[in-house]
Amino acid sequence: MNYATIKTHDTANGPGVRVSLFVSGCTHHCKGCFNPESWDFNYGAPFTEAEEDAVIKALEPWFIRGLSLLGGEPFEPANQAALLPLLRKVRQAYPDKTIWCYTGYDFEQDILTERLGDWAVTQEMLAYIDVLVDGEFKIDLKNPNLRFRGSENQRVIDVKKSLHGDELALWEEAY
Repeated sequence: MNYATIKTHDTANGPGVRVSLFVSGCTHHCKGCFNPESWDFNYGAPFTEAEEDAVIKALEPWFIRGLSLLGGEPFEPANQAALLPLLRKVRQAYPDKTIWCYTGYDFEQDILTERLGDWAVTQEMLAYIDVLVDGEFKIDLKNPNLRFRGSENQRVIDVKKSLHGDELALWEEAY
């Protein structure tokens, strides 16, 4: 897997100061995407163990609240398996930090229907993610006043509650 960039002090893609990994490769090609160069799976540089270690190190300070995965598309089948070692390390090293993931895929219609490659890999990835912002960006539903999402069709989902409950649970920020 390639990655476009790593931001070590991001305040736009989840609550607090976060480390954000922008992966390369996306088949959605949303009109008005803020990061269209990342659609190309070959864009950027290879995400190696050195980059994994850099992300883990960047998460170390007490004021960093967690990791955000963006793209490109983290849930592209080609990207999922490459992200698992990082997610395992983050969860092991920092069990109290949150992991957010942004995806153009729909949680119920795409992700939970086992259509995105190896279901075991998708399931394990979901087990590490706390919050999922789902849905393609829709330019006609763009709303700059939304928190942590770009268009009104997108949802901020509490993954743990949604997977262990009877219905979809939206994320609610606790201060």
